[in-house]
Amino acid sequence: MALREVIITPVSGKADRKAFLDLAYRLNASDPCWVPPLRMEAEELITPGKNPFFDHADVQLFLARRGGAVVGRISAHIDHLAIGMDASQGMGPGTGNWGLLEAEDEAVAKALIGHAEDWLRQKGMTRVLAPLSMSIWEEPGQLVKGFDQAPTVMMGHQPERYRHYIEALGYQTAKTLNTYELDILNEFPPLIQRIIQSGEKNAKIRIRNVDKSKFDEEAALILDILNDAWSDNWGFVPFSDAEIKYAGKKFKPIVREDLIMVAEYEGEPVAFMMTLPDLNEVLKPMGGKLFPFNWAKLLLWLRKPKVRTMRVPLMGVRKRLQSSRMASQLAFMMIEYIRRNAIREYGATRGEIGWILEDNQGMNAIAEAINSTVNKSYVIYDKPL
Repeated sequence: MALREVIITPVSGKADRKAFLDLAYRLNASDPCWVPPLRMEAEELITPGKNPFFDHADVQLFLARRGGAVVGRISAHIDHLAIGMDASQGMGPGTGNWGLLEAEDEAVAKALIGHAEDWLRQKGMTRVLAPLSMSIWEEPGQLVKGFDQAPTVMMGHQPERYRHYIEALGYQTAKTLNTYELDILNEFPPLIQRIIQSGEKNAKIRIRNVDKSKFDEEAALILDILNDAWSDNWGFVPFSDAEIKYAGKKFKPIVREDLIMVAEYEGEPVAFMMTLPDLNEVLKPMGGKLFPFNWAKLLLWLRKPKVRTMRVPLMGVRKRLQSSRMASQLAFMMIEYIRRNAIREYGATRGEIGWILEDNQGMNAIAEAINSTVNKSYVIYDKPL
């Protein structure tokens, strides 16, 4: 019986860190929809000094062993920017998180989650929101719908059994995050086309591509709009300066000027939409490895991506315009221009928008108006400690 006992220990040293990373590739290898992340990116995510999340968070990684074999992993973390937010926005004082869960079975998952809760409790936390891997801006939530589809770039994919493990421990749904898919070869409904055409006649409106030659300036502009647009949203945590630079560096290889739009009204930038070609389509067969030959394949793809799917991970309209008709008009215009470019320049046939909070009425209305439907749902759970 002693060999069957689950032993939880903190990650310590290179061997443990390697074991932490290796486990995800082993446990998910048989899932045809799982996309192995590039090993270097997976390692960067959990490494202080590389991921700027560690600059404002306390993080502890744990491994589970049974009979000496690694059978599970989890991260526990406290984001000090998040606990500084107003509690009405979901995070707030006393709220800790766990994420990056991988477990061979329910007993392992239960032991890991219990250990993460104990660590958070010892740090003075009174509530847990999970799973978050690791920031709200990375891969939030447990997949609860869409297990039969591979995730698009920067979206998570977890086994359905994890959902049952989490809920069996008394976790309740805090928020559901949805993604919407649409056939972009189909033109939008006549009403939406008329709204777009009306905007095109308005001399005060200008929709432009981003200028990659001014990458840092454009990135700062987009993040300024984002921080304003999302500041009242549930779960919002502002980007730090280091995270802005990190995100810019990470996105730059897959940024395409004609897939990211900025909307200006009377010369002022008031909205943006970011669209990314689905990098996961090229990463999926690589198994997380760039060498010996995959680096060349990736480099060729990055020069001129051809994809089936485009993902819209972020869009925002300045807060002062959000309740106006102008907000939806600008959104429809940006979506339409990007749709045309995605088909013509990249051979795309499908779009995915999200994630979108289930109670974000404005964004859900826009998604539904262009005939998109929910294809994936993720749940962030809540539990008092």
